[in-house]
Amino acid sequence: MKNLFLTSSFKDVVPLFTEFESNLQGKTVTFIPTASTVEEVTFYVEAGKKALENLGLLVEELDIASESLGEITTKLRKNDFIYVTGGNTFFLLQELKRTGADKLILEEITAGKIYIGESAGAVITSPNITYIQSMDSTKKAVNLTNYDALNLVNFSTLPHYNNTPFKKTTQKIVADHTDDIKIYPISNHEAIFVQNNKITTKGIL
Repeated sequence: MKNLFLTSSFKDVVPLFTEFESNLQGKTVTFIPTASTVEEVTFYVEAGKKALENLGLLVEELDIASESLGEITTKLRKNDFIYVTGGNTFFLLQELKRTGADKLILEEITAGKIYIGESAGAVITSPNITYIQSMDSTKKAVNLTNYDALNLVNFSTLPHYNNTPFKKTTQKIVADHTDDIKIYPISNHEAIFVQNNKITTKGIL
């Protein structure tokens, strides 16, 4: 059973998340900010964390780039949800693969655990992240040689579609990849629900 909530900006789609999952009070979240640790702009990390706490969730942070495999395993297994923030998708994928956290996350999702992916966290659920190169620098992941990602879905999420400052970039990505991959573009006010094999895109007006 797959339960994925994929978004560009979690704080802007909180009502959609409560529609996706209503049983929240007192639940715990493994909050992974790793993608943001190599970026200069990181306001969305605190915004996402605050939004979760406002829903009554208990947030436990886990930077997979700096924790041991034992610590990563413990936190991923014990908490109810997994939340992966935005930032640099290539650095995030590099660290997931380096630590083995990618396999652990896949195991937890397969067992039914809810996964919340924001921006880069949504992109890594795709089969491969090559398409996001014009938004994220590959130079921040010098040890990543293979861009195959978590492959949780058969499409490629494109966050921040038509939103500043990514309007032109996102439009070009869609135009460039019309024929080779299945892109699902979402704005900052939209989310993709993946519930087993049912995929629904919803937005906030």
